[in-house]
Amino acid sequence: MIKLSILDRSLVRQGQDPARALRDTVEFARQAEALGYHRFWVSEHHAVPGVAGSAPTVLAAAVAAATSRIRVGTGGVMLPNHRPLVVAEQFGVLDALHPGRIDMGLGRSVGFTGGIRRALGHDKQDAENFAEQLQELLDYFGRGRDGVHAMPAEGRKVPAFVLAIGSGADVAAELGLPLVIGGGRVEEGVRRYREKVKGVPYVIVAANIAVGEDARLLQLPEAWATAHSRTRGVFPPLRPVEEIQAMELTERERGHLDEAMRGQIHGTEEQVAERLRELVERTGADEVLVTMNTYDLDRRLDSYRRLISLR
Repeated sequence: MIKLSILDRSLVRQGQDPARALRDTVEFARQAEALGYHRFWVSEHHAVPGVAGSAPTVLAAAVAAATSRIRVGTGGVMLPNHRPLVVAEQFGVLDALHPGRIDMGLGRSVGFTGGIRRALGHDKQDAENFAEQLQELLDYFGRGRDGVHAMPAEGRKVPAFVLAIGSGADVAAELGLPLVIGGGRVEEGVRRYREKVKGVPYVIVAANIAVGEDARLLQLPEAWATAHSRTRGVFPPLRPVEEIQAMELTERERGHLDEAMRGQIHGTEEQVAERLRELVERTGADEVLVTMNTYDLDRRLDSYRRLISLR
């Protein structure tokens, strides 16, 4: 049976404040554990009105404290925004408090705008040093680096995962780490990774999957927010499906909305089961990381309940 996991970005809903979105994430993790999902990951975004998840290790600590069995981690910490020593210490603390349950998902993105990058004290060039930063981080879980020892990380076995953006697949292969990949050109990235990986390959494919009647409509709020960000530069809070359906979109907005919906999986249990099998066969995925979010939390939970029942 394919392992199913969840990535939740703590999306804000219209009329709610970001604090509510963070509390909803913690509650969703409890529900995911009860349903039998394998992992629950949170993400890192800065200065985005529609995304509350800005401090993933802090949020992961709250999620781990509220659960007892499900693996908890990040999808991911954007390493160019941080010093590897500090990241090692943070994950060392998490694993010390919740031994054997913590995952360290790492990406190479930097802040979206120049203002955010300046506020973080980094710039675009820092992403080019991702492989070196990642190796330094891993060294701190070994015997340290340049006489510096990351406590309590040193000697702890916290699995690292590489989020594949750009050259991420090559970095994962070179360091022999599991690969997390989604979006377009997944098969090409997985092929390159499997050809080059040092050690045993492990592939997690991220996918937006909705199950149920009118399942496609569940994916509309986030797709609309994505389209809005492409035309206005800001990812807004999620709006109800009915409001979006009533909008008169421009041709450009409609094009971005269609693009945001492309490649998503939705339908009845039978339809999704078939599409999921095709995805796993096409990519050779060892695990699927489900990313679907929507405005209505009850309908979201129902979709995830139906999905896990398909395994």
